[in-house]
Amino acid sequence: MYLTKETKEEIFKKYGKDAKNTGSAEGQIALFTHRINHLTDHLKQNRKDFNTERSLVKLVGKRRSLLDYLIKKDILRYRAIVKELGLRK
Repeated sequence: MYLTKETKEEIFKKYGKDAKNTGSAEGQIALFTHRINHLTDHLKQNRKDFNTERSLVKLVGKRRSLLDYLIKKDILRYRAIVKELGLRK
């Protein structure tokens, strides 16, 4: 399994201020980014896996909405997380 409990805790500890703070926008964005990267690698090997492709598009949309929320709420937090994760608009 690619996403274990320890991996999730590590992601939330690094980006979401605390390992138990799973609801923070930064932690959620980092988790979505990790999952998106995993699905992208999977799709490079399995080009005809259309269910995974659909899941990937949905995840990208969820991450985009969280990033839009963060822009409205606090632009500095948005810039920090985009820079840290290496995302682009």
